Amino acid sequence: MRFRTILLVVAILLLAGFVALNVDVFTQPNPLSLGFTTINVPLGLVMLGLLLATLIVFLGSTIYMQSRHVLEGRTHTRELNAQRELADKAEASRFTELRSYLEAQAVTEQHRETALGTVMADRFAQQQQVLLARMEQMDNTLAAYMGELEQRLGQRASTINLPHDSNTTFR
Repeated sequence: MRFRTILLVVAILLLAGFVALNVDVFTQPNPLSLGFTTINVPLGLVMLGLLLATLIVFLGSTIYMQSRHVLEGRTHTRELNAQRELADKAEASRFTELRSYLEAQAVTEQHRETALGTVMADRFAQQQQVLLARMEQMDNTLAAYMGELEQRLGQRASTINLPHDSNTTFR
């Protein structure tokens, strides 16, 4: 329990004890003036009644304020939940947009890599053709030099009178 509630209960109990101890004084009739007339009523009971009426009014107002705060709290909780749901939906939407953007970028990169692979394969094939042509040219040049050397050796061998075999090659 809260401190104020405990204090209120203790005060009511003390007042009830005080009234119980002095019940004969509280019930003694006294003349009271209402401004336009005078009546004989027990002053203690009138004061006790006024105290109870005040207590009831304050308790009613407290209950009203508490219920109002509870209702406002529920309203705020509903509004916060609605805002949270909106934020979650917006975040999910952003994640979906990011995912689609990244997928589009991945597809673009894949196309770019495929195109570069094709270009590289074409260039590699061209370079291979150029290399084969150069190797063939070098082979022809080497064969021509070898033929020329054999011819020169054949001419020298004929001048020296060595038997010349066409199948013999010098290394």
